[in-house]
Amino acid sequence: MQRNPQLNDAGELQHLLSIEGLPREILTQILDTAESFAGVTEREVKKVPLLRGKSVFNLFFEPSTRTRTTFEIAAKRLSADVINLNIAVSSQTKGESLLDTVANLSAMQADIFVVRHSSSGAPFLIARHVKSHEHVINAGDGRHSHPTQGLLDLFTIRHYKKDFSGLTVAIVGDVLHSRVARSLIHGLTTLGASEVRVIGPQTLLPTGVEALGVKVFRDMREGLRDCDVVVMLRLQNERMNGALLPSAQEFNKHYGLTAEKLALARKDAIVMHPGPMNRGVEIDSSVADGPHSVILPQVTFGIAVRMAVMSIVAGN
Repeated sequence: MQRNPQLNDAGELQHLLSIEGLPREILTQILDTAESFAGVTEREVKKVPLLRGKSVFNLFFEPSTRTRTTFEIAAKRLSADVINLNIAVSSQTKGESLLDTVANLSAMQADIFVVRHSSSGAPFLIARHVKSHEHVINAGDGRHSHPTQGLLDLFTIRHYKKDFSGLTVAIVGDVLHSRVARSLIHGLTTLGASEVRVIGPQTLLPTGVEALGVKVFRDMREGLRDCDVVVMLRLQNERMNGALLPSAQEFNKHYGLTAEKLALARKDAIVMHPGPMNRGVEIDSSVADGPHSVILPQVTFGIAVRMAVMSIVAGN
């Protein structure tokens, strides 16, 4: 049997490249560790010395504000040295290969590489070429995977709902271009959610998405009925080629989350969004800022989850 490239010989987490293929025990270990770090953000001194003397390199080959910032805060709270590389104006634009860039940084005594790249699989490629004491964390690759966002969504759901068994979760909108949706679906099915639904127009759902173990709904009202958790996805206009949608207004009419549509879900349903939000397109302000929304706590939990991932890989 082929060894999971994310795990070392002892079956511990060496790199975080994808939620897909990770056993339930490791997902639970990450969520439990994040739970212990959630309290750190409340303290006056928000630092723990777990990564003192370690160097974390943020390699963002694609723009990101929220993910890069939360990784930076998380690493600093673990007392690591953080180096942010603005790749857009660096050696990559001068023609240096991805692996040469990483090899040079490795020579500067890197311990953890946090990688975001527009090409699916780039973090996997880097993980195959780093030294045994170095760790790679995928901060989003192409349309493939965004494991820490998936994990912070799982953490948020567990925080509010306590348990995954018996939960019905609806993921709504542009599933086709969403690496978050993919990561979250794998996590939810591994952790035993009762039913995972995807809701969206045919043009924004991946072919054969049912194979991931989800139920597909084209009608949003039908799909939201009796849901415990509603995850809205951003319309990723920058990744769309051709006319996948008539217009943003048309999308909002059929698939935008309004208070009236949300009323079909359970009374205590929570509403999530990985951000950034297009208000008035995939979600109305009255819902985004309303009592069911846990969108801002998601961001806060993201720091604890990224602290957990970095501390676990660095300890293995």
